[in-house]
Amino acid sequence: MAEVKDLEQEALSQESTPAVPGESAPKRGFAAKWKGMPRKKRRRTIRRIIALVILAAAAAAGVKLLGGDKQQEAQVVTDMVSYGSITSTVEGSGLTKAKNSETITLTTAGTVQDVLVTEGQKVTAGTPLFVIESEAARSAVEKARKDVEGYEKQLSSLQKDIAGLNLAAGYPGKLMEVATLNPGDTITKGQKVATLADDTRLRLEQYYSYAYEGAIRTGQTMQVSIPALMTTVTGTVEAVHMVSRITPQGSKLFSAEIVVKNDGALTADMAASATTTVNGETVYPYEAGKLAYYRTGDLNSTVNGTVISSSLVDYLQVAEGQVLVRIDGEDSESEIFSVQQSLEEAQKTLETAQKNLNNCNAVAPIDGTVIGLSLQQGQEVEANTAVITIADTSTIVVDATVDERNVSYVKPGMMVDIDQWGTTFTGVVESVSLNSKAENGVASYPMVITVDNTEGTLMTGSYINYSLVASENDNCLVVPIQCVKTVPMEDGTTGNVVFVKADSRPDNAIDLTVPVDGVPEKGYWAVPVEIGISDTYNVEIKSGVEEGAEVFTQVQTESSWM
Repeated sequence: MAEVKDLEQEALSQESTPAVPGESAPKRGFAAKWKGMPRKKRRRTIRRIIALVILAAAAAAGVKLLGGDKQQEAQVVTDMVSYGSITSTVEGSGLTKAKNSETITLTTAGTVQDVLVTEGQKVTAGTPLFVIESEAARSAVEKARKDVEGYEKQLSSLQKDIAGLNLAAGYPGKLMEVATLNPGDTITKGQKVATLADDTRLRLEQYYSYAYEGAIRTGQTMQVSIPALMTTVTGTVEAVHMVSRITPQGSKLFSAEIVVKNDGALTADMAASATTTVNGETVYPYEAGKLAYYRTGDLNSTVNGTVISSSLVDYLQVAEGQVLVRIDGEDSESEIFSVQQSLEEAQKTLETAQKNLNNCNAVAPIDGTVIGLSLQQGQEVEANTAVITIADTSTIVVDATVDERNVSYVKPGMMVDIDQWGTTFTGVVESVSLNSKAENGVASYPMVITVDNTEGTLMTGSYINYSLVASENDNCLVVPIQCVKTVPMEDGTTGNVVFVKADSRPDNAIDLTVPVDGVPEKGYWAVPVEIGISDTYNVEIKSGVEEGAEVFTQVQTESSWM
């Protein structure tokens, strides 16, 4: 400050020196203006100029002190590999919620008849909660039940039809009026392929006078005369019908059906008469009749498909169950699958509708506390309204995350410190998922923490802070995290290295395919290392370097010093 004052006094003394007589007055430039300034103003200006000069000198000296240009301002920082302790912790915040809770939602509208519980009330499973009148809920159940029954019948029918992929004879007999089917032909559901006549037995209908009522009975043996064969065979009465047929002569007749076994010589349309003997008297029919096949039916395809093979031949004698046509029924199988899908959906709809109807007279599904009660007597409830929640808060869960560095160390059963508004609790890691979620280049893994809350002091629906020790080592080699560099290897993978400061190349040093920015080219060698746990600042070195090794950390510039 003394030097500043001296400069100031010198400037002021010079400006007060009188002009030499005879000399011309100087031009009115800066000096003239300077003289015209008030003395106080000139003093302030002088001080400012002096201050600027001092600052400029100091800056120049600083540049000289620090080494001149910017390249000389950078400094290589190293650290020593040393033994120490390291603790890796996982910290974060999460939302608390009851481990077990049930919310009742009505999917149909209704009117509240009665509310049997209050908000905050503790209930046990089975406790009645409320009564709601809902005609829509009952109608939904009835409709859903009819849909299920309809699909069940449809599926049953299709499953019976699918058996027709191997079209077979339903009873023994002979084929007539067969269709010509070749492999590859298209066949449709309901298409007739043949007529099957059961000629193993033949049926004969005869009429008798009511005078013999009671004389001819079911199961009775009859003698059947076949004029065309000039023979008589034995028949059996299968049925007696007390009809009332009146002849032109005025006689009243009833009918009887007689069945005759066929040894192969009989056929339909043969004339025949059946007689019997009653009290030594032969009973004759009113007139002769004609033999008929015991039964006749059409063979129809029950599926849509393509013919694989056919053995249909007119008058072919077939046995019961004999396969006559083989069909590829892919379309029918697809139809069955479609109906099965529809049936499953209908069953789900019925289940949902029934559950909703039950909810109109709901009971507590679990032990817990009533929360979120939104019902009042007489209230009209709209469809899809959540009306009540029962939460078991004896155990609280917190959805948390663990980073990729620590996920391998966190195991179920580990203790967790919980803090909610300054109150501490102890939790336990329940599970750790291996399905990661990447965000901003960092992978995190979902973790579930459970807390015993039998006293009810931990509130649900609020955020808490959690912390747990993932891993720790009290005596291990450590270096600052910045010392470890991840680099590409010759085999295409990546690995971890540190750059060891040494006069000569270490035996385990490697050559890198890509140089690492900032590492000096001379005196620092890339050495592979195996790392372990880490915290915010340091990382464990399991192998690669020994205690006392000096390793590169970073390049520090002037801006980082200041």
